[in-house]
Amino acid sequence: MTKIDLDRRRLIQACGAIGGASMLGLSLASQASAAATVNTPKQPLGDYDSWDMSTMADLLRQGDISPLELTDSAIARFEANAALNMIAVNHFEQAREQAQKLNQLSTAQRTAKMASAPLLGVPFALKDLGVTMAGTITTNGCRFFKDNRVAENSTLVNRYQAAGLNIMAKLTSPEFGQTPTGESSLHGDTLNPWDTRYSSGGSSAGSAVAVAARILPAAHGSDGGGSIRIPASHCGLFGLKPSRGRVASGPTNLESSMGLSVHHALTRSVRDSALLLQLTQGAEPGSRVTLPNDNMLAAVNAKPKPLKIALMQSHPFGYPVHQDCSDALDKTVKLLTSLGHIVEVAQPTLPLEQMFNGMGIATSSGMLNAVQARELKLGRAARENEFEAIVWGHLQRAKEFTAQQMLAARSAFDQGGQAFDVFFNDYDFILTPVTTAPPPKIGELSLNQPYDSFVQQVLKASPIAALFNMTGLPAMSVPLHWNKNGLPIGVQFAGAYGSEAQLLTLAAQLEQAAPWADKRPPILS
Repeated sequence: MTKIDLDRRRLIQACGAIGGASMLGLSLASQASAAATVNTPKQPLGDYDSWDMSTMADLLRQGDISPLELTDSAIARFEANAALNMIAVNHFEQAREQAQKLNQLSTAQRTAKMASAPLLGVPFALKDLGVTMAGTITTNGCRFFKDNRVAENSTLVNRYQAAGLNIMAKLTSPEFGQTPTGESSLHGDTLNPWDTRYSSGGSSAGSAVAVAARILPAAHGSDGGGSIRIPASHCGLFGLKPSRGRVASGPTNLESSMGLSVHHALTRSVRDSALLLQLTQGAEPGSRVTLPNDNMLAAVNAKPKPLKIALMQSHPFGYPVHQDCSDALDKTVKLLTSLGHIVEVAQPTLPLEQMFNGMGIATSSGMLNAVQARELKLGRAARENEFEAIVWGHLQRAKEFTAQQMLAARSAFDQGGQAFDVFFNDYDFILTPVTTAPPPKIGELSLNQPYDSFVQQVLKASPIAALFNMTGLPAMSVPLHWNKNGLPIGVQFAGAYGSEAQLLTLAAQLEQAAPWADKRPPILS
């Protein structure tokens, strides 16, 4: 376990202030036409579905529910919704043992422990990519890693456990997160609970589905090109990608894929995202890209000032923006204006071709590094039939990259960051689509198809999110629109480096003005 520094301890002790009932909003009238048919028996803790993480912690603190009741309720819901296919690695037995130990404590003893572990006994899960929990398997969605049992925790997992979270599973991701959906040969297709014909988004696919289906109040995600924000958008959730260096990624990789990939969570409430960020932010040994810790909880309750927000309406490569996504932007602009903010069309000029070329180099090289480390551990070479077709192609190309190409990639990212830094001298945030098309059908973004058709589909739908990975800036998907078929369509806000607190203040204002907590997928109706 990592030690909790004094500043964090003071903040943890203040966590009781976030208590109270979870925010509720308006019911969704228009539902998806082809939801999964799930024969769900009566579930334990009937109100569980409406509790966010903060509410669960309050109820545990007060002794109104027990850790074992929460754990069993989550397990029952995972099992009832197994058809959505969100679990990669099951840790139910381990989680139940932990809950039973906590149950043996008195309410007073648990309350005392919650002074330093404010989420003690709250159910949680990890994405099956890029994080490790000692003694368990992380597959990275890849057959070559299907029995990859690890010896140590990631720094972030240490922080989750120090906060008291009870980790129940690792949730599905496509192979190495290389497509914005939840499909892999190892684990199969993860289905969107709003309409199972459609993708959940990815690569934090299982995490999004577990939270959207009210199985968990929040789940870990990582984001190397939109992988928190895209599934948040497709599943009607709040998803914040932090700034590079805000949340520890080590100890194995302090900057995954040259800083493209960062970690945080998908949540239903803004305050849960703020709480998790509060508890996990901060440097680790070896960190050189760091930020001072910020008070994320205070940001949620802060009164927002009038903001000047830029609007990016167009696709960066000239493809059309789907009407559903334009409608989401229009609706959001009206909401922002009604709240006293100024919105005007503007966007920076970026070296797009160089940035996206660099992104391919960085991500492919990161995968190759992980595969070669696994080869050394196993004492044999990886085989083509252990990978998705497109990923195997990435790995072969990565072997030919030069040091000059790697330097050029980082230089392009830095140039993009400089352009945004100058841009944010004039604007507080920029508003964009998360994707420029609604959720795709299952199979459209599979990693087993011709490379050129795959790249064209991805570029058409989801290049904007990746801009903020390459530049290291914070960005969030906010669930403010559902299309006529009942599918969620999120909108994205991004800000200057280190502006997570300001983004959370705006998100909390939007959540209050246009609540989404009571919008539920048809399978829960």
